Parts: sequence; C-alpha cells; structure tokens
Amino acid sequence: MSFVKNAWYVACWSDEVKAGELFTRTLLDERVVFYRRPDGTPVALRDRCPHRFIPLSMGRLRDDVVECAYHGLQFDSSGACVRNPHGDGRIPAAARVQAYTVHDRHGMLWIWMGEAAADPALIPDYGMLDEGSGYRTSRGRLHINANYELMGENLLDLSHISFLHEGLLGSPEQVHAKQEVVQDGDRLQCNRWMPNVSVPGVFDMLFRRDGQPVDMWTNMRWDPPGCFLLDTGVHAPGESRERGAWYYGIHILTPETARTTHYHFAAARPPGPELDPETNARLAEMRRIAFEDQDKPIIDAQQDALGENDFWDMKPVLLNVDLGPVRMRHTLERLRKAEAAAAQAR
Repeated sequence: MSFVKNAWYVACWSDEVKAGELFTRTLLDERVVFYRRPDGTPVALRDRCPHRFIPLSMGRLRDDVVECAYHGLQFDSSGACVRNPHGDGRIPAAARVQAYTVHDRHGMLWIWMGEAAADPALIPDYGMLDEGSGYRTSRGRLHINANYELMGENLLDLSHISFLHEGLLGSPEQVHAKQEVVQDGDRLQCNRWMPNVSVPGVFDMLFRRDGQPVDMWTNMRWDPPGCFLLDTGVHAPGESRERGAWYYGIHILTPETARTTHYHFAAARPPGPELDPETNARLAEMRRIAFEDQDKPIIDAQQDALGENDFWDMKPVLLNVDLGPVRMRHTLERLRKAEAAAAQAR
C-alpha cells in the first residue's frame, strides 16, 4: 500500500522524545529514530545504518550525533556520517541516512516524510491542547491492528454511536440524526444534529445529571491524511450551546504499516469549574471503554475480514451514512495518485 507522503503526521507526544535518549517508532512502513539536540530541537532519522543496516536506535547518542552500536559510525542531525573510526577514517559518499523534517506543536511531534518542502503552517490547528489555552485536557494513544483508513471511516461516520456506544456516547434516537457533509478543498466536515434525544452517559455527567432529553451535536472535521477534530456537546432542548456542556475530541491517525495504526487522542473541555476527582476518573474510564473495549475490537475485526483484499474489491454495501467515508477514500486516492505522477515526472 502507498501512503500520502507530503503531509504532516503525528509521530508521538512531544514528551516521549526525551533529552539524551533515542526513541524509535515505525511510521508509514519505515523505522524512524528520534532524539533531541542539546538545545531541545527534535531530530528524526531513518532508523537504519547504511553499513550493515543495524537500527541506529540500538546505538547511543553522543551529544548531537548518533553512534551505531555495531561499528561505531556516527551520524549527525542532517543524516551525514561525520566519523568513521576504522582504517584511515575516510567517509564513503554513500554513508548517510535519510533525515526528516520534524516540528513540535500542540504537545505533539509532527513529521514530514515526503519530498516536497515541509511547511509548518500546514499543521492542523489543535491550539486547545496548548499550555495556557485554558482548556482542561487529557490524552492517550492506542495501537490499532488495522489500516488507518478503517479507523478514519469510524470517525467520519458517527452513526455507529447509537449502537456500538449506546449509553456511553450515543443513544438509540440518534440514528435519526440530521446529517450534513461539506467538502472544502481536501478538508471534510461531517456534521450530525440530534434534537430532543436521550442524554448519553458521558454528557449526563458533564451536564445536568438528571437523565432528561437534550439536543446533541457531533461535528467532525478531517484534514488529510489522518487529522480529525470533533466538536460535540449537548444542551437543553431549544437552548443555546453556551448553556450546555461540550468538548473537543482530538483524534489523529498515523499509519504504522498498511495494517496497523498509531492512534493519538485527546479531549479538551472549555474553561470552567473543575470536576471532582471521582467524576474525572469515571469519565476517563468511560472514554477508555469506548475506545479500547468497543471501537478497537470492531476495527481490528474489520481488518481481519478484509485480509489482504482491497476495500473496493470486496464490493461493500453503501448506506447514506457512508458519504463522508467515501469522500475521504476518494480524496486520499487522488492525493496518492498526484504524488505518484509528480514522482514519475521528475
């Protein structure tokens, strides 16, 4: 499977790459090693020595260079070999590794693995996660045993919350939601409006705690390849958003391989009174159940059912709730073809 390369992906949470340590992760079917220079600037190199192909992450960090554990070749932050301890010390011209552009933003370490110039301005805005934003945040990561597009479809089609997440994030009446899909360039916005429905458990805890009906919305934004932002909340029927309870859900998918995905997620609640520790703990457990015990097994099982088959070759039955997912797949295919054509033209 080919991936969109000229795009920003989240490699990890920023604080996972610590001073004086090497950190490795497989992204887009390639092992990458990360570290920080003495001034804190992040570095990303292909995790493979060009000599005997040993992972550089098995070696050690010496100030601003990585030393291979096998024969001691050293590589700087540009990927150039700067020391060959053997013989006359001559450094072969081919002794270099691929370096990637990385950028710290919103508490995440972003990586650009394509050949086009990497513009940090193209990183989607998740400013609600920034320190000093005033939002109360929580975060996590899951490893999904499925292609990232399957998880992306799950996020763009939230009709499933009436069934898979009933009682937690959804309620039966939400299946009749008013749906809207808007495409602006490559960006998709999938909105669902659900007036006068049973309040789901998470929002009952955040709102009135009385079990009474609410108006609810779930508005999901997608920036390709794998960046999602959910604006969701409830308020009393006929009231305004300002008198309700809502939060942002951050969902970011990075392919590990064609059949596995790094899923970084966070929640950001707007400024206001802090919840008591017991309620926070219950909310965290409910989110864990929704992601780990409900979504993940479904998506993993979907990948097992697909096996090595192409999604469209399986001839899936399509429903009206599939408009967002289908547009996502078509957009990704268009971007992949454009990259392939540009590479062939060079």
